[in-house]
This record gives sequence, C-alpha cells and structure tokens, in this order.
Amino acid sequence: MLVAIYGGSFNPLHFGHTGLATWVAEHTQVDEVWLMVTPNNPLKEQSVLADEQVRLQAARREIERLQAEQPKSGICHVRVSDFEFSLPRPSYTANTLRELQKAYPEHRFALLIGQDNWNIRRQWREWEYIQKTFPIFVYPRGKEGMTDIKREIANTQAEIHLLENAPLFDISSTQLREQQNKANIN
Repeated sequence: MLVAIYGGSFNPLHFGHTGLATWVAEHTQVDEVWLMVTPNNPLKEQSVLADEQVRLQAARREIERLQAEQPKSGICHVRVSDFEFSLPRPSYTANTLRELQKAYPEHRFALLIGQDNWNIRRQWREWEYIQKTFPIFVYPRGKEGMTDIKREIANTQAEIHLLENAPLFDISSTQLREQQNKANIN
C-alpha cells in the first residue's frame, strides 16, 4: 500500500487540509493519506502552536466527522497519526520516514507537501535523502511559481508529482487563527 504522509502542525486542521487529503486519495495512486500531526516543527515558532494533544484530538474528531458525513468519499482513506509524538524532537521528516519504514515494512511511503514547503525544502534536514528515497507529491498554491517548480522537477531524477489538477483551497491555518483572534477581541 502506498501511504502519503501529509505532515503539519494542523493548528488548526481545516477544509484545505482535508480537501487536499481527500483529493489525493481519490485522484492519485496513493492508497491512504496519513495526516501526521507534528508536535514540534523545527521551522515554526512554537509559541503560536496550540497544545499538541489538543491539535491531535481536534484533527481526529474532524476526520471522524467527515468520514461519517461522507462514507463513500476519499476521506475514508485519510487517517490522523500521532506517530511523531514518540520520536525525538524536534520532528525531522527524514527521521519520521525512516521510522515509519521500520514500523510498517508492508507499506511504501510518499510525502505530500505544499508549494510553500517545496520552496523551502533545502532548509530541511536531509532533503536530498528524502528526495532520492520517497515519492513526493507537491500541491501548488495557484499558478505563481509553477514554471520554476516544473523546471526543478524536470531537472531531477526523483519521483516527484506536481498535483496541477488539484483544486485550489485558498485558506491557511494562520488566516483562521487571525480571524479567531479578531473575533475574540470584538
């Protein structure tokens, strides 16, 4: 089974995350998408994150709700994982993927990332290892930068899939937190 790991703080999980995970499960060779709740992203400011258990439980409740509402959709192939909670911190994707391979040798793992992460991938620890070892699915955030991404993909030997036909989910967790903060002030 091919499992796409979609890592994130999910602070909070929103319809952009769930919509993309569902789309990938329905329209690619991926069998399951695991939303990997990251307790400690080394590239994010920790002070803005809700408690990891709160984020994990909220993500699980939302996926369970969507699966109950849409029992025949791709959301039924989406799981929420706390796998990184038992790993050393901060959470490095290369370590997570290595440990997943050990824990689940019957699966093949891929990585699902957004264009924002693609653009900073060289800051990731062991990016070359990840790129050489695992298929990568890149979700573009609109048309901007597509020419550069296509050129970069064409110049690599790695298995990289640009999800050009995926719908645009124009929302971010940052936007949601800002809206919530404004609502709390008013």
